[in-house]
Amino acid sequence: MPSGTRPAGTGRLVTGVAWAALLLGLWLWGREATEGLGGSSAPTTGDIAAVGRPLGVELPPAHDPIAEAEPRRVEIPSLGISAPVVARGLDATGAIDPPPFEMAHTVGWFGSGTRPGAAGAALLVGHVDTDTRPAVFYGLSAARPGAKVRVTRTDGSVAEFTVDDVQVHPRDHFDPSKVYGARDPRRSELRLITCGGTFDRTSNAYTANVVVSAYLTAAERP
Repeated sequence: MPSGTRPAGTGRLVTGVAWAALLLGLWLWGREATEGLGGSSAPTTGDIAAVGRPLGVELPPAHDPIAEAEPRRVEIPSLGISAPVVARGLDATGAIDPPPFEMAHTVGWFGSGTRPGAAGAALLVGHVDTDTRPAVFYGLSAARPGAKVRVTRTDGSVAEFTVDDVQVHPRDHFDPSKVYGARDPRRSELRLITCGGTFDRTSNAYTANVVVSAYLTAAERP
């Protein structure tokens, strides 16, 4: 996409993001918080984002989980992302309730789930764009294995995660237990999710979700 252009559609975070059904017994995939004219999503996903774990990428060993504390800020230096984090719950339909569009540059954390740094998979969600401009996770699809994700927590500590997988999951073939279940329950893992694919006028929704997976590799004490 040329510099300075805006997506044709009014991207909206898929608030029907599914939490790990096997871990929490919750199905959050249920609705699409979208309003728009259609077009393509801000980051072009598909082959660009579905890189998985390329051969030859050396990844560091996992760090043991650390004491629980809520997230306060998330940074992905390689993507220029730095944003506050707020806890979010479920709405009346059972879907995760993302930050309102007035807070499009804020990341939502499912506050009833795993805290980043603790054992299990923590879920962070962010809008890709609004009806007028890119939002906090506009560039998330450009993440690559080996990239660092730093989560500053309320106790002053910093949990540093390393991206190990980047995938695009079509909404019509979405397996919540596979996507959001911890790959190793002994590790501290992170999922960062936003919309991807193209904007479908018929369903008034994006066709896929970009899911970036990371695991804890370092921790800085307060």
